[in-house]
Amino acid sequence: MGQVTSPSQSPEHAVLARDLRLTLGSGDSAVEILRGIDLAVPQGQTLALLGPSGSGKSSLMSVLSGLERASSGTLAVAGQDFAGMDEDALARARRGRIGVVLQAFHLLPTMTALENVATPLELAAMPQARERAEAELEAVGLGHRLSHYPTQLSGGEQQRVAIARALAPRPSLVFADEPTGNLDAKTGAAIIELLFARRAEAGATLLIITHDENLARQCERVVTLADGRIASDSRG
Repeated sequence: MGQVTSPSQSPEHAVLARDLRLTLGSGDSAVEILRGIDLAVPQGQTLALLGPSGSGKSSLMSVLSGLERASSGTLAVAGQDFAGMDEDALARARRGRIGVVLQAFHLLPTMTALENVATPLELAAMPQARERAEAELEAVGLGHRLSHYPTQLSGGEQQRVAIARALAPRPSLVFADEPTGNLDAKTGAAIIELLFARRAEAGATLLIITHDENLARQCERVVTLADGRIASDSRG
């Protein structure tokens, strides 16, 4: 694989991808999911990845966030050369640098809201993990729900916990994949407002994966995918 300009040489980019490809399977059963993605995302930008189901949005997020390895191409993310890393190295590179918010909240049911946010910080050996987790939950309006379990929280409250968990490590890059998909319109709008506000306070780069054009227009930039390729790239 080719070499990516290191972020120390290219500090303005949170994401720098060139000819990024992802193929699943092999031989006659091989399916090309991403077909040569070129994408440069400046630090601090809000960007929406828009497109219909099957266009490659979530696959691109998985590759950019280090959850999936690209088949080929070059990729620098959050200060690291992701293209040259194995799975273990990617896991270490993600820690503290990248936050992820998903449509399914993925909270641990046996842990309280506070524990769901604090435990990842503790595992990463971050100082004052519980204090930081409590402060983040207070920032998303859940200071009164610290000891509640996920089943005792509404969908909107669970997503607030997920946002707190993603942002508590102070990541420089946040991915949100259909973050309002399981919420009603009113709750979803409040969650998006909160997500943008918390991102702005942290100065993080935000990539939102969505099929909602109204949500996409709230971002500074909209990249539309079709059949694993970038079909359009527009700035607001």
